[in-house]
Amino acid sequence: MKKQVSLVLSSGGARGIAHIGVIEELERQGFEIKSIAGSSMGALVGGIYASGNLPNFRDWICKLDKKAVFNLIDFTLSSNGLVKGNKVIKEINKLVPDVNIEDLNISFKAVATDIINKKEIVIEKGSLIDAIRASISIPTVFTPFKLNELVLVDGGVLNPLPINRVKRDDDEILIAVDVNAVFTPEKLSKSHNLLSEEAQSEWHHFPFIMKNGFRSSTKDSDKQLNYYTLIYQTAVMMMQQIAKMSKEMYKPDIVIDIPINTYGAFQFYNASEIIETGRIAAQKALEQYSSIQ
Repeated sequence: MKKQVSLVLSSGGARGIAHIGVIEELERQGFEIKSIAGSSMGALVGGIYASGNLPNFRDWICKLDKKAVFNLIDFTLSSNGLVKGNKVIKEINKLVPDVNIEDLNISFKAVATDIINKKEIVIEKGSLIDAIRASISIPTVFTPFKLNELVLVDGGVLNPLPINRVKRDDDEILIAVDVNAVFTPEKLSKSHNLLSEEAQSEWHHFPFIMKNGFRSSTKDSDKQLNYYTLIYQTAVMMMQQIAKMSKEMYKPDIVIDIPINTYGAFQFYNASEIIETGRIAAQKALEQYSSIQ
């Protein structure tokens, strides 16, 4: 009999592609995923997996290069965000035919944030594509998504690691995947440090941000800071603290931590490498879990 899993997938931008590697490794080792809860990219990957279309999505995203990623960005002059998000959702919808969440074979919940009423929204019914679009609406980057008269933004704002939202039976193993984990420099491998340098410079691939982001520099660092990077770094610190408290409160059976230093939030053109990062992290965490059983 397969070991059954309740799976929680964190927010994290492009780093969330690592969730694919985690899922593939779980399946390879004979685990059966019975339920999923995800925020932002965790909702996107989890929802696509629950619909049975993850292989198609994997093939597509692994073919994207920097130019292809840039071409998926539909800029807008809206004061609510830089990107409409319609292009990327349209491409995803080609790979993932829309279905009602309640009709999926795997229990699925996507977390979003009601920005007007200042509360968390758990989407477990209705259009899967709408749920994904709502959950990935990074404030100041994507325009908010209107759903049933609600104005929704990224689920990671209030619950970046929604352990408390996943459906779980008593005999299921609770696994949480956090792609925003804090790792000290000495714990990072040499390859991770090299990748970290690329992650730090990822904003240079988006000249509209560097041009319009009110760049400044700090005395203690050579890093370029601007309006958007400051918001991003601040948001990351808050999400890390929320995720840390969530892990301490709900105590998953297995925590798969992937260091935030490895890849930047917009490095979708490194999908194959990010997937492998997830697979390796899952393999190590599962080995450690097996050794103490």
